[in-house]
Amino acid sequence: MGSNNIITGLISLVLLAACCLSNVEAQLQVGFYRSTCSSAEFIIRNEVFSAFQANNGIAAGLVRLHFHDCFVRGCDGSVLIDSTTGNTAEKDSPANFPSLRGFEVVDTIKSALETACPGVVSCADILAFAARDSLLITGGIGYDVPAGRKDGTVSLASETIDLPPATFNVAQLTQNFANKGLTQEEMVTLSGTHTVGRSHCTSFRNRLYSFNATVNQDPSLDATYAAQLKLSCPQADNDPNLVVPMNPDSPNVSDVGYFVDVLNNRGLFTSDQTLLTNQSTLAQVVQNAQDTFLWNNKLIAAMVKMGKIGVLTGDAGQIRLNCRIPN
Repeated sequence: MGSNNIITGLISLVLLAACCLSNVEAQLQVGFYRSTCSSAEFIIRNEVFSAFQANNGIAAGLVRLHFHDCFVRGCDGSVLIDSTTGNTAEKDSPANFPSLRGFEVVDTIKSALETACPGVVSCADILAFAARDSLLITGGIGYDVPAGRKDGTVSLASETIDLPPATFNVAQLTQNFANKGLTQEEMVTLSGTHTVGRSHCTSFRNRLYSFNATVNQDPSLDATYAAQLKLSCPQADNDPNLVVPMNPDSPNVSDVGYFVDVLNNRGLFTSDQTLLTNQSTLAQVVQNAQDTFLWNNKLIAAMVKMGKIGVLTGDAGQIRLNCRIPN
């Protein structure tokens, strides 16, 4: 193929990608349910607030559900689908079970929406709204969520390989997020949501007792913090249900405490502490730690962008009547 034909072909691919993106942008709209289910966002927020009052840890769970949904097959609600005899779904993969939570809250929200507006609001949109409301209730800034996503019908545990594990280094994280169309800065920004919630000891136990062949404890982990973690996660206790707060000082508040912790070598995961090993990501951690307003605004933009990954709109997908089961 001649060079002119190659250039022409590349231009066509770029234009096609831009066209597809424009179509998604056009079909996802703020106020999407204004005429078809005007109370949708109110119902979702009310149920999230009620769930938070009963268990303030649920907010982090709902934010994480949205993230884990979007990084596998796009934001299509596939993370909510139950496994069957012939298929292990995303939620039951080692990357998601038993750490993911909030499924029952989504069920409650969906039931309320089906009573008010049958067959109208998608499960994928519920996740996007619930994540927004969870950040708001924990002290973040509210923001408009473009909606109009349809639900997928396929959920495969094998595809959760797209989720970034807690052991990734900064280069691996950057590439993982780039695969989803997100920048390195957006990766650092979204990592800040670790400021709320908890983690199972199994996700970071290696940093305490078996870091590598020559060192038991990760030398990048603050020694005092490591000692505290060992009290909560004893070496002899392999209970998979043992958990610790991600940000001990303010585990239920969406603040910049995460970035402060990372700067003080108190990042819980390898994937947290690794942000100090790269000049660019280090600079972003410092900037975010010093400016709550800046991080909140960057987080809003990153959450909205993440919520557009691989969405199904228009005639694609369906509105699942039960978020756990395709229609």
